[in-house]
Amino acid sequence: MSKVQKIYESDPWLEPFRGAIDARTARIDAAAAKLSANAGRPGDISSAANNHLYYGLHKTEDGGWVLREWAPNATRIYLVGDFNNWKRTPDYQLQPIGGGNWEIKLPGMFLRHGTLYKLWTEWTGGAGERIPAYVTRVVQDPNTKVFSAQVWDPAEPYLWKNGKPGRREHPFIYECHIGMSSEEAKVASFEDFRTKVLPRVEDLGYDTLQIMALQEHPYYGSFGYQVSNFFALSSRFGTPEEFKALVDDAHGRGIAVIMDIVHSHAVSNELEGLGNLDGHEDLYFYPGAAGHHPAWGSRCFDYGKDEVNYFLLSNCKYWMEEYHLDGFRFDGVTSMLYWDHGLGTDFGNYGIYFGSGVDENAVTYLGLANRLIHSLNPDAFTIAEDVSGMPGLAAPFERGGIGFDFRMAMGIADHWIKWIKEKSDEQWSPGEIWYELTNKRADEKTVSYAECHDQALVGDKTIIFRLIDKDMYWSMNKGSQNILVDRGIALHKMIRLVTAATAGDGYLNFMGNEFGHPEWIDFPREGNGWSCKYARRQWSLADDENLRYRGLQEWDADMVHLLRGLGILAGEPVLLRADEEKKILIFLRKNCIFALNFNPSGSFENYGFEAPAGEWELVLDSDALRYGGFGRLSEGEKHITVGGELYLYLPSRCAIVLKKK
Repeated sequence: MSKVQKIYESDPWLEPFRGAIDARTARIDAAAAKLSANAGRPGDISSAANNHLYYGLHKTEDGGWVLREWAPNATRIYLVGDFNNWKRTPDYQLQPIGGGNWEIKLPGMFLRHGTLYKLWTEWTGGAGERIPAYVTRVVQDPNTKVFSAQVWDPAEPYLWKNGKPGRREHPFIYECHIGMSSEEAKVASFEDFRTKVLPRVEDLGYDTLQIMALQEHPYYGSFGYQVSNFFALSSRFGTPEEFKALVDDAHGRGIAVIMDIVHSHAVSNELEGLGNLDGHEDLYFYPGAAGHHPAWGSRCFDYGKDEVNYFLLSNCKYWMEEYHLDGFRFDGVTSMLYWDHGLGTDFGNYGIYFGSGVDENAVTYLGLANRLIHSLNPDAFTIAEDVSGMPGLAAPFERGGIGFDFRMAMGIADHWIKWIKEKSDEQWSPGEIWYELTNKRADEKTVSYAECHDQALVGDKTIIFRLIDKDMYWSMNKGSQNILVDRGIALHKMIRLVTAATAGDGYLNFMGNEFGHPEWIDFPREGNGWSCKYARRQWSLADDENLRYRGLQEWDADMVHLLRGLGILAGEPVLLRADEEKKILIFLRKNCIFALNFNPSGSFENYGFEAPAGEWELVLDSDALRYGGFGRLSEGEKHITVGGELYLYLPSRCAIVLKKK
């Protein structure tokens, strides 16, 4: 068996950090051994992820209930709820059982499906209502807006119908948010999404759903990033059974489902979240300033504490086993990796990735999480949202990596904004576009995207809005003549194709962006009168044959189906021509040639370039009439390499794909 090549052996720039990289691997190994040994099953990392089976509220074999909480600083804890008029009585007092743990056992008649409850926790110098850390169901009173834990014990458990869809080596990801997925101005439900949006995702050709905001969060407008209850599915979107039906339906359609998991921080709220849970503010979080995120106003986990690792690892396992999820996109990884959260840091040299500014506790936790996830399901996959570019983040353990399957190519979206915002069309450089779209570590897999939900939020602009702006409001009908709209439509298609076709190993799109959704995202808040008008998706625009959104949607669907069908992302892109004068970019990937003419006015006949011998057929043309183009090329036209060169007609602002016959 050949020796596995370490990341510092394939990248000479990492050689000076050989010791630091080996030390990271050793720390992850040691932590896995320690945590699994403490759990009673040495060597089995999954045994270190069973805290959710012990803590929280559970049914007992005799039909009763047991509730346990870790609260070492508490002096007295009561169970209160609508079953006892929220009164603190000795009959509902938890008992200390050692190790900072508290427990209460109750007959089955005391708690029923739908019962609301909380903990009343007392500590030296204070007391207050708290929601259990491992709670799996939390609901908000529509009148008082107060959150409470809820007993969830349906008479008929959900019966899964479909198996999992299998591994995603090259995922085409549809990033989505359940609540804003309806055209109606409301908070949409899991059922709304399953019945109305999921079929669209299938038709578009995406093979993976990446769902945001699933963990319970008190403030809807936080986009799900200020999590209060890590094991609780957000009840504002529906019931656990309804979410299971969504996942099950997706699997039946061959679509994998991953969630946007937030382990980078927690909401600072005390009544809803983990803050000051037992009167000690550092129970789950770093002490002092390190436990407070200066930019997000949230709390930062103490990844060096065993109890926190058990909590977070159990969280991963719970979501995978309870809801049959196929993996995770870890949010805010950069914030986890560095003590300064990467704020204002210029990651300009490798020393930053291995210096004293790195929180090695967080690095170890992420390594443990990836090891756990892949042990539970070898087909599961993980994605790291990291802007710092830390080497090894998406490299396998055996090579000295942290174990993510993919990392987000976050710089690509920033470059599209820069080019659109700061440069005229005549200044666009095909060579620069090629470099920035393909510049990645050869030993790590990436997911590329032209834009995600970040660019759609208020305060930013989507690509279509940057290109067309206010003219979208009255010139998107097919009968209109508007050169700004023509430009925007053409470039929107080209940008998405070149980003997807050069993608490292996966491609992502945020829902609605495929057809150029015209509105930004502004969640209901006091400043807009708590309106959902801008927190929805206007699918009817893409379905209207009289509007140009329809052509953008059809282009995106045909593009995704083609790239997936031909397995384009399994190959490596090879540059054939970057013509700075004419603004033409041509490259080869697998058995397809991608030719893009970014020139705003110049069309070129008999444009020749070196190409592999053979006959090439036009299989995708952004200028086709059905995509809102001008129909300057003939559908299915064929070209033959002559003398080692291929000669094409390349209309201005047009992208084509030729497949070798």
